[in-house]
Amino acid sequence: MESTIIVQALAALAQESRLALFRLLVQTGPSGLSAGEIGAELGIAPATLSFHLKELARAGLITARQDGRYIYYAANFAQMAALLGFLTENCCARDGLSCAPAACAPSTAAAKPASKQTSKQASKQASKQTNRSTAKSSKRKGVKA
Repeated sequence: MESTIIVQALAALAQESRLALFRLLVQTGPSGLSAGEIGAELGIAPATLSFHLKELARAGLITARQDGRYIYYAANFAQMAALLGFLTENCCARDGLSCAPAACAPSTAAAKPASKQTSKQASKQASKQTNRSTAKSSKRKGVKA
């Protein structure tokens, strides 16, 4: 795969809504979803959704097919596999040792957020929890915060 195609695909996925959209289509499988179903599932306005679909299609990550009045979008699994293959083709090659194939395989236990919170919200929540635990341990030790 050419590096310009790789960069375009990674750039398309480097946006929160497009990443969520692509993951939804991967979960759905080759049958895909209509634009209306995608918008309802992700809570994205039609004009914004159209822009995101265009960017993913331009990067070759999704395909579109007309069925009557509806357009169904599906993940381009061949392009996804090629992207993953490019990213892992030289896994462990520089250490001179052969690593186990599992070391370079995608993890099936990917981090899944408990709710639809943004990364900023998750960071704030983690920061609050850290501050609380620090304050509690300081109180136990008799230190004033």
